Amino acid sequence: MLPDDVRLISVDDHVIEHERVWVDRLPARFREVGPRVVELDGGVQAWSFEDQVIPSIGLNAVAGKDPKDFGLDPLRFDEMRPGCYDVAERVKDMDLDGVHVQLNFPSFPGFAGSTFLGATDKDLATACVVAWNDFMLDEWCAHTPDRFIPMVMVPLWDVDAAVAEVQRTAAKGARAITFSEAPHRVGLPSFHSGHWDPLLAAAQDAEMPLCLHFGSGGVPDVAPDADFAVTIALFATNSHFACVDLLLSDVFHTFPRLRVALQEGGIGWMPYALERVDYVWERHRWYLGIDPDARPSDLFREHVYGCFISDTAGLEARHRIGVDNIMFESDYPHSDCNFPVARTRFAEELKDVPDDEARRIAEDNARRLFRFPR
Repeated sequence: MLPDDVRLISVDDHVIEHERVWVDRLPARFREVGPRVVELDGGVQAWSFEDQVIPSIGLNAVAGKDPKDFGLDPLRFDEMRPGCYDVAERVKDMDLDGVHVQLNFPSFPGFAGSTFLGATDKDLATACVVAWNDFMLDEWCAHTPDRFIPMVMVPLWDVDAAVAEVQRTAAKGARAITFSEAPHRVGLPSFHSGHWDPLLAAAQDAEMPLCLHFGSGGVPDVAPDADFAVTIALFATNSHFACVDLLLSDVFHTFPRLRVALQEGGIGWMPYALERVDYVWERHRWYLGIDPDARPSDLFREHVYGCFISDTAGLEARHRIGVDNIMFESDYPHSDCNFPVARTRFAEELKDVPDDEARRIAEDNARRLFRFPR
């Protein structure tokens, strides 16, 4: 069961950036082309960035709504719960939801900064990354420091600048880095390339785990005429791909203190994935030059954390995954969140889990991974 004194930590939530995040922080020369909210015909609000107009997606801010009212149509700020974009109201919603601590991913920039990766002016894009990080550290997390785990993004297009940003934000108290689960799928070098080694070294030195949110490396390749529900139901396959990719790469051999969290991919697939990757390793490690001594499932338990909102199958197989490798996520304010009953629903899923294991999954594992003391 979930003990009453557990301070529930969610390692995957989302901030809807308010309209002054970049207007107030970008250098003057970038403000006209940087992200700003504009009014469109029909009463629609959207983001303007460089020469593009980018509406928000309605499913990203549906906390408190009946699923019958969900939709993809863009929302105005006054159609969202204030807790989506106002940190004081977010804390109130967390109290209502029974969630004590959140780690928040970006929205307009994409989960790992893919919006800025596509920018024409990379100096502008880098300034946008720095501005978002300062917003997260100096405004959002600073409002109530014991309620938010500070996470930052990096300029994906420049490894040296990414290293510098990790070092800059670590000095300001950042505890995690959001990064692409599949950089090769967004036009960047893969985890196998060695290209990211300076960044991974900086993350290891700063003890900042990489947070690989599903969708940060694109969406699953489904039939072109498939309903969007097919894509949503298959999102966890991205995390499966990323997990195996990393376990059979040199990343964890080269960086033995690096840790990775797979946000919103669930955990039910992990027992089979670990069984299969070990089976492949046993048979193919010799001629492929894979480390013959490091069993992938052992690497997993040292380096990888799975996260889930609702996953009965995964909880039933938790010992095959590793109880110390599992964390909770609420996904506020996205369409998978159970607001305002996240804790109640989570406690129901944990009803057959011993208290000490429930405590580790609900709080202790996240505090250890992100160095976020009680």
